[in-house]
Amino acid sequence: MSDWLDGAPDAHRYGGAGEPVHAVTGHEGQRDPYPPRPVTGGPLPGRYGGRGGPVRRSTRPAATRPTWRRRVLRLTGLLIVVTVLISIGTYTWADTALERDVDLGELAGRPSPGKGANYLIVGSDSRQGLSGRQLKDLHTGGSADAGRRTDSMILLHTGAHGTTMVSLPRDSWVTIPPYLRPETGKRHAASKNKLNAAFSRGGPELLVRTVEHNTGLRIGHYTEIGFAGFVGIVDAVGGVPMCLDKAVRDEKSGENLSKGCHTLDGRAALAFVRQRHQEAQGDLGRSRNQQKFLAALSHKAATPGTLLNPSKIFPTMNAGLGTLIVDKSMSLWNLTSLFEAMKSVSAGKGTRLHVPVSGLGFKTPKGSALRWDMPRAKKLFAELRNDQPVPAHGVKG
Repeated sequence: MSDWLDGAPDAHRYGGAGEPVHAVTGHEGQRDPYPPRPVTGGPLPGRYGGRGGPVRRSTRPAATRPTWRRRVLRLTGLLIVVTVLISIGTYTWADTALERDVDLGELAGRPSPGKGANYLIVGSDSRQGLSGRQLKDLHTGGSADAGRRTDSMILLHTGAHGTTMVSLPRDSWVTIPPYLRPETGKRHAASKNKLNAAFSRGGPELLVRTVEHNTGLRIGHYTEIGFAGFVGIVDAVGGVPMCLDKAVRDEKSGENLSKGCHTLDGRAALAFVRQRHQEAQGDLGRSRNQQKFLAALSHKAATPGTLLNPSKIFPTMNAGLGTLIVDKSMSLWNLTSLFEAMKSVSAGKGTRLHVPVSGLGFKTPKGSALRWDMPRAKKLFAELRNDQPVPAHGVKG
């Protein structure tokens, strides 16, 4: 018995010749009805005390914990997926939130398309979305339900030679083409008037027609933003840095800035782009400030600290879309292209001009106006239409 326990052949159950021994009767040659089940790999050492090899175990390697590199890769992949999903969701939401109210496709008598792309950027004095306290703090005057008028107009051209921003002063003395006044249904013949009169009489559509009629450039897209949206965007990006070569103090706009560099919040920024009474060139000086600020705003909004920060990008887009009015064919992609074009100007890859003028304070039946220098203006617009390099025909911004 001890031999069996030691792992020797089972002489008690198997004869010397290996004949099976009945477990009950002990007779050789009788098959045991209850044969023992063999143990794979022989007796377990320690448990049975045998000298056989150890019991075979699974050769599959044990699961290993992921290394820190694998964890970082997995986390990075997860973040990329989440970012893509958020970006798609944001794009879809923003694209559907655009207020496409201006139908340029229905305009008649338009110039033929030139080379490059032309945008008309309009800052209106719409007070929609502002509370009574905000109207007072922002020095806007008027009421929240007052009609909107143009406060600034910029013609932006993009093409093979970069971006050109041309300010069109609202007091420019131009020809307004024939139009039908929407609220009265009365038809009006072509007449001379200030540029902003086109907007107040026929809205964005008549303004676009007037700009096209006087420049010969076909406007591809229209973008308009009111006071509330402007202030909201500036505040959402955390303010915009602006360096001034002189102090700015204007009682009507409420601006009071010393010479040097500042970070303008929404209120200060609105006052800065609206003030003109202390500017030596009046409306031209204000146009220059507007171009400079828009380029700086585009640059700030495009920094990684804003684009990659959900707490900033969502408020920024929401603030802008709240009062943004665009044409019916404008997509978020077109709007992004416009944004990138303005940003490029701040990086030195574009030109800021205002339309060439022959004098300020031109006396007209509609009051003091600004008269364009037509020979130089026509040359500038022809170069833009043909997407040629633009020298400094006007006064640089």
